[in-house]
Amino acid sequence: MDSTTIEQINACVLIPTYNNSKTLQSVIDGVLSYISPNRLIVINDGSTDETTEILENYQNRIIILNNAKNSGKGYSLRKGFDHAQKLGFEYVITMDSDGQHFPSDLPKMIQMCYENPNTVLMGSRNMTQEGVPGKSSFGNKFSNFWFKVETWISLPDTQTGFRVYPLKPLKSIRLFTTKFELEIEVIVRLAWKFIPFKAVPIQVKYDPEERVSHFRPGRDFFRISVLNSILVIIALLYYYPRKFLSIKTLVAIKEEAIKPQESNLKKSLSLGFGVFMGIVPIWGFQLMIGIPLAILFRLNKVLFIAAANISIPPMIPFIVYTSFLVGKYVVADPVNPSELLNLSLESIKANSFQYFVGATVLATIGFICVTFVSYLMFSLFRKQR
Repeated sequence: MDSTTIEQINACVLIPTYNNSKTLQSVIDGVLSYISPNRLIVINDGSTDETTEILENYQNRIIILNNAKNSGKGYSLRKGFDHAQKLGFEYVITMDSDGQHFPSDLPKMIQMCYENPNTVLMGSRNMTQEGVPGKSSFGNKFSNFWFKVETWISLPDTQTGFRVYPLKPLKSIRLFTTKFELEIEVIVRLAWKFIPFKAVPIQVKYDPEERVSHFRPGRDFFRISVLNSILVIIALLYYYPRKFLSIKTLVAIKEEAIKPQESNLKKSLSLGFGVFMGIVPIWGFQLMIGIPLAILFRLNKVLFIAAANISIPPMIPFIVYTSFLVGKYVVADPVNPSELLNLSLESIKANSFQYFVGATVLATIGFICVTFVSYLMFSLFRKQR
């Protein structure tokens, strides 16, 4: 079977560029070897090097948009999104012009888009390979963490510029950032619309002699931090209530709670076990381990999962702090929880035993309390056959 073409998914490639004349021509030629010229949009973001002269060689072959002055990568992407929508495209594939992305990965992204319609595809780079700048690796881990906090979605590479966006949901989103932080804003707000995400492994090349990065750690990191602060607040007030406390979810939980086939004790144990697994210190594996155990013990899976969501990101700091507090009364030579903010990462790791013991004890206390209280409530308000 032949691979899917870009025409079949009705997509275009979007490349914003600013002073990347060393790599721009090779990137354009590489992309044009996989797609037709009328599906390549290049946005010249007020470049002051030879970019304009290079693009003149492609006049009437590709779509060229120009910013009167340097306005930022986010501004250029927004301009490209709008233009692609006006031309009737359904998907946009974004790439960087600094040569780090391989055009040979385009067929893979196109095929994955065909197999996963209406999905945001994120090109996942190997950030551990030799030659990856330290600031890029750190920035990616930082971005991945906050994306998980803001959306409850885990992605291995949230700073990649090689992406596939479905344009339809973007029409209803009014983006407000204009610099590098737009690439964070757009995926968080698409996640808030419950658009699915999928990571696609891609190649990456960092050539210090050719690559020109316009990311300014101080200024841009500050802007990204401000954006993340705003997004976390919105997530707490808007996204999490919609995701975990929607009417559909509440109705499903209610139906499971009143289902007559199960005893009050079993329902109470399901809730208690959910809280236990949500607190016990096996982050990232609570549901992976808990769901099979819930099935083994024939517990109510819906009630278990609902209770296990006690470990959603806004609650994690409180769980960690309380775990250290409980551990203080169990282990010898404990660290005072009030000193946690002043401890280095190494100090926290050195006191991980106190956290592990405290979290295990706290999970057990949570299991007992929730099971007892919920059994009491079920006994009062639910007649058992």
